[in-house]
Amino acid sequence: MSSSLTCIRLTLFTVAAVAFQIIGLSFFVFGFFPVKPALSGDSGSESFHAPTCYSMGNESVRDLPPYDLQSLYQELSGLPPLFDRLILMVIDGLPAEFVLGKDDRPPNKALMEAMPYTQSLLANGIAKGYHAKAAPPTVTMPRLKAIVSGAIGGFLDVAFNFNTQALLDDNLLGQFSKVGWKMVMCGDETWLKLFPGHFMRHDGVSSFFVKDTVEVDKNVSRHLSYELSKNDWNLLILHYLGLDHVGHTGGRNSPLMAPKLMEMDEVVKMIHASAIMNPDDKRTLLVVASDHGMTENGNHGGSSYEETDSLLLFIGSKSHATHFSSIISNDVNQVDIAPTLALLFGVPIPKNNIGVMIPGVIDFLKDTHQLRALQLNSWQLLRLLQKQVPGFPCGSFPCDGFSGDQGYNSNDIMEKFCRLYLRSAFLHDSWISTELSRSDNREEKSEIIAAYYEFLINANQWLSHKATDKPSTVIVFGVMSMFLSFLIFSISIYSIIQESYSGEKQLSNGIFTQHLDEGFSLSVIFILVISMGSSSMVEEEQYIWHYLISTLNLLFLRKTMQFFKKESTCFFNLFNGHGKVCISSIFTLLITGRILRGWHQGGVNWAHLPDISKWLEQSGTDLQLIQLIAVILTTILILFSLSLLGRGMKIVLVVGFNFLMSGLLVFYHILRYQHNASLPSSNAATSLAQIIYATLGVSTVGTVLAVPWIMPIQISKACCRDHNHNSAVSYPLKIGSRSQYPELIYSLHIIGFLPAFCFFLKGCCSRSNGLRNGWPFCAGE
Repeated sequence: MSSSLTCIRLTLFTVAAVAFQIIGLSFFVFGFFPVKPALSGDSGSESFHAPTCYSMGNESVRDLPPYDLQSLYQELSGLPPLFDRLILMVIDGLPAEFVLGKDDRPPNKALMEAMPYTQSLLANGIAKGYHAKAAPPTVTMPRLKAIVSGAIGGFLDVAFNFNTQALLDDNLLGQFSKVGWKMVMCGDETWLKLFPGHFMRHDGVSSFFVKDTVEVDKNVSRHLSYELSKNDWNLLILHYLGLDHVGHTGGRNSPLMAPKLMEMDEVVKMIHASAIMNPDDKRTLLVVASDHGMTENGNHGGSSYEETDSLLLFIGSKSHATHFSSIISNDVNQVDIAPTLALLFGVPIPKNNIGVMIPGVIDFLKDTHQLRALQLNSWQLLRLLQKQVPGFPCGSFPCDGFSGDQGYNSNDIMEKFCRLYLRSAFLHDSWISTELSRSDNREEKSEIIAAYYEFLINANQWLSHKATDKPSTVIVFGVMSMFLSFLIFSISIYSIIQESYSGEKQLSNGIFTQHLDEGFSLSVIFILVISMGSSSMVEEEQYIWHYLISTLNLLFLRKTMQFFKKESTCFFNLFNGHGKVCISSIFTLLITGRILRGWHQGGVNWAHLPDISKWLEQSGTDLQLIQLIAVILTTILILFSLSLLGRGMKIVLVVGFNFLMSGLLVFYHILRYQHNASLPSSNAATSLAQIIYATLGVSTVGTVLAVPWIMPIQISKACCRDHNHNSAVSYPLKIGSRSQYPELIYSLHIIGFLPAFCFFLKGCCSRSNGLRNGWPFCAGE
């Protein structure tokens, strides 16, 4: 690069860096969050026929009235109606091992005693229990999608989990609605956002306030007696959040865990007793499920066994006691719930389901019906394979078989699936055409079932991997493009810094001696990027910040003492006047940093240890007063710090006003909603918190984008001299020792205040109850 950086060259470098950054980020996002090939529309009558490329839905059938459509589905399915009503009870965050044990061992005595009625149902064969493995990310919204659609969501659903959108893919609730089912929902409002307009009665509760472990479940159970006495619904959904909140606040071993399990056991008992005593003799199936598990500290979202181990119970009435065996060690996938419920209730399996009919649930059916259920499940997965595998054989397949000499891509995969399916179909057709007695042909029936499950399980595993596979080439290209952007940006910054010093020696001394703090700050970026490659470092990231910030403050102290030492002949003069203020400020930062480190034991491994926040909660301190003082002092400190930057007071005033408004909103939130435990659950409190977040977001983004452009910069005459408009000469950027570099640092200083202030206000407004999860400085979702 030339020793002098011209304005045109700097502009071109900047534009190129931004362009490469946008391109790289786009490729990375599309690679890391790939769009899965999916079948459009909803399953209909065609799902009860063998798949071909030309099998299309009958539009006249889709226009049938709900009752006629239900009758048609039951006729085409070839399965008798098994149940009339479904109660889906979701216990958020309940690990399966709390009820079913682990590794063929029952749960511990305390957990067994906490749910005596549920344990008796399992022991007597009235209930069938499964460890239902949930796919990551193990958060509520994508897990609910998996339960009702049988499809695996991606990590992009984690972002959508905070602003849930309506589910447009084919799902069980949509199928139930088409056949005229009436649905009622009480519990997590995520259901209302996923399925707007589906419920004739509903009462949603918010999961935003994790400290609430009591009212959030009482608001569900208060409707239970009324709904169980009504006969106008076909599907009742109950979603209890309290146990998940207990885990978040105290972990698996929280003293509140056993009482919460007892409460859930009483709900199961009440529902089951009502189903048994139903005077209308409506056949009701109770399904108890959890969306995910939890770690020892009550967290979830990852892929560990504790987080993916979710519960699944099928509970019938006494008349169905022979339906379920008492074996409780079966492992299934959470996506298997959707096809199982669809077949039990006689509706088409959702189109993009990758689940498999759960073994043991239909063992009480006749042999013909069991095989028919597996056949329907196989046809549905076969249609999905035709969509997912490029060049998958269709047309006359599977009617006329598969020929290995066809020139298709992915031939090994196609041959494997075609061979497995055709074997099960051939055995099934032979079994149907045989003249032997069905009761005398158990071995052949078992062979057919094994053949079907071999195809289903292999297809499920391949489709599961396909749903989570990421195109490595696209991701690598995106990373390389962003790295190129980083190199261009670094070279440009280096050139600007180089122009700010007169000579290589001054440059070297300036960077490595006078600006050691800036070099350290730059190295911190690389340290953090490297540390993000380790999940353990991500889980305990706060400790990295504690040590690095303390080190940076020590560097500030060293630099300040060196500066004033040059200005003073006596060491004790360091502590007079301005030197006293600077050194005292740094010592104050070190002390407050140590207090913040002990304020809350965050992360994954140390959350159970004592800290200041727990001590204040236990001592009954007036938390609201502490919050108000903290908000006022921090807001004043931020505004005062901005004013000390010296130049660009108009910018400082604009930035300060924006964040002062956010601080006042938080102040109002504390006064209005945080004086007791119940008010924060209101919609008004949630809306105010959302307004605060929006204000902070707009202010932060606006400041970050605007400050570098509107900052007053000392422009050199060399760069901006008047010249002839016809001239194409580029003028160098030589502007002496005080130029764009200080203004660049000044802009970064203003921008640097934003994350700290947002982080503080986030802790204030998102905590509904005092010092929950380490208010105010260690907030986490």
